[in-house]
Amino acid sequence: MRTMNIPTSVQRGIESIQRGELVLLYDAEDREGETDFVLPASFVTPQMVAHFRTEAGGLICVAIHPLAAERLGLPLMSEILRNMNETYSYLRRIVEEKGDLLYDKRSSFSLWVNHRDTFTGITDRDRALTIRKIGEAVERVLNSKPLLSLSGSRERGQSPRFRRQRGEAPLDDCSYNFYTEFRTPGHVSILRAADRLLDERRGQTELSVALAMLAGMPPAMVICEMLDSESGGAVSKAQAKAYASKHNLAFLEGKEIVEAFHAHCAP
Repeated sequence: MRTMNIPTSVQRGIESIQRGELVLLYDAEDREGETDFVLPASFVTPQMVAHFRTEAGGLICVAIHPLAAERLGLPLMSEILRNMNETYSYLRRIVEEKGDLLYDKRSSFSLWVNHRDTFTGITDRDRALTIRKIGEAVERVLNSKPLLSLSGSRERGQSPRFRRQRGEAPLDDCSYNFYTEFRTPGHVSILRAADRLLDERRGQTELSVALAMLAGMPPAMVICEMLDSESGGAVSKAQAKAYASKHNLAFLEGKEIVEAFHAHCAP
C-alpha cells in the first residue's frame, strides 16, 4: 500500500527492505556514479554475504545512524587518527585532507570490527554474525524506537542534527558497551553517517540510513558496491538497472530518497 504519496520506486524499496529483500541504490551522476546492494543488517545471512561478495564484488560495509555511532562510541577513523598521541603522531599526516576525494569532502569510515564469537572474522558465516550483531547493537542503543517512519516526522522547526536530548544518558552511563561484543581490527567496516544526514552528505552511507528511517527500520544497513570485472570499474547505471530488472529487485536513485526524506522530515 502506498503511503503519503511517495514515489513508487521509493515505496517499492521501502517494502522490499521491510521484507528483508535486497534493493539496488544508485547515488548520483555527479558523485561516485555507483550502485550498491543494500539490505538491513538484521536480515543478513552467510548466504547473503556470499551473494554480496560474488554478485556485487565491492567492500561489504555497515552504515549506521550518527546517533547510534555516538552512543556506541564509534567516531570517524579520520578523527581517531587526528587525535593520536605523540608516540604515533606521524599517523596524523595520513588522514585524508580537503581535495583528496574527488567525489566528496570526506569518507565515512569508522572502525573495522569482528564480533568476539567469530574465528578469523572473514568467512561468510563470521561476517554475517558480525553484521547482524552490529544491527542489534544499533537497535539496542536507540531503544528499539525508529527515529522516523512514514507515519510521523520530526516536529516543525526541529533541527535535523541528531544530538543527545535532555535526560539521555551519556555513553559512559549506558548499560551496553560495544567493546564487550566486538574487537578491532576486524573484517567488517562500519560507516558513520553524517550528523545532519542528507543535509550534510549524500553518499551511500546517508542514503541507505535515510531509506531505513523512511521504512521505520533500525538504521543499520549493509551496503556493497557493484563492480564490473570486465572493465575494472564500477557497474554502470544502465547495467545496474538491467540487473535489477532481471532479478526483479527494486532500483532506487539517490535523488528520489533525498526528495522523499526531505518531504517527510523537513522543518
